[in-house]
Amino acid sequence: MAARSSSAFRPHRVVVLALDGLLPFELGIPHRIFGRPKDARKRHLYEVVTCSIRPPGPVETDADFAIHVTHGPEALATADTVIVPASYELGPVYEEGVLTDELAAALAHIRPGTRLASICTGVYVLAAAGHLDGRPATTHWIDAERLQRLFPRVKVDPDVLFIDDGDVLTSAGVAAGIDLCLHMVRRDHGTAIANEVARRTVVPPHRDGGQAQYIQRPVPDPQQATTIGARAWALGRLHEPIQLRDMAAQESMSVRTFTRRFREESGVSPGQWLTRQRVERARHLLESSDLSVDRVAREAGFGTAQSMRQHLQAALGVTPTAYRRTFRTGTDEIGVRT
Repeated sequence: MAARSSSAFRPHRVVVLALDGLLPFELGIPHRIFGRPKDARKRHLYEVVTCSIRPPGPVETDADFAIHVTHGPEALATADTVIVPASYELGPVYEEGVLTDELAAALAHIRPGTRLASICTGVYVLAAAGHLDGRPATTHWIDAERLQRLFPRVKVDPDVLFIDDGDVLTSAGVAAGIDLCLHMVRRDHGTAIANEVARRTVVPPHRDGGQAQYIQRPVPDPQQATTIGARAWALGRLHEPIQLRDMAAQESMSVRTFTRRFREESGVSPGQWLTRQRVERARHLLESSDLSVDRVAREAGFGTAQSMRQHLQAALGVTPTAYRRTFRTGTDEIGVRT
């Protein structure tokens, strides 16, 4: 999107809904991630507000303290994005899949077209409100089966860290909320800004794989070989053709053993991981360089512009040219996408 004039600048407003029984860590994630991004003029790209479903006052947490929330449900009407963190006291929302009258009245303040997101069990609120009917969604893997049983019209995927379905996004538990919020920053303002937020937060800008890698399984032998070296080797030569057998050779493993170990450690196959790294490399070059699309394709290891176009279209839903036009930060101002 073209940069807006200075007089029209307005930060994207994120309203976080604090419900009784909330997890303080998850409540703080949106404030930490969205509170960081700034444009070239050092203006905050987001404004983060916390609200309750009741008039201003205390909201109980799952810890031994409450928090004082200074905004009531009316704040939801001002949101560009609403985020619902997890709560352990959702009552009939969690038990029966129905909203309380108080919660329904609060959610009614949300304007049509507002982007909605949930962290962990916050997904139950979105599902009970009907926002996930016929749509893909995720939650903590422990709750996935229950969510599907309670809301059969929701397409629950228990294996991913988060799902972006356009105007509705859902994430798995706790730290996956960080992944989701960073993804939204990346979607709004590109990889450079999202990566800077990740660096300042001391978290990876993008985690590989899904929830499968976190489900309890026998602890591996600490002396057992890993695939970390092969991944580092591949990252250093993304612009070159990389064969699976070459990656396996870096760890002195057979292709079969390497593939199995790689999936256990990262949650995805070597081929899927390699494509994802090349997409990220292409995004960075499209945002930060003047290289032609053909040159970016070669530097990222796709070989041809057509191949890169197909992969970016599949991963991001846009062409390389459209992505560059949206996220190129060559001007002294960054427009806020709402």
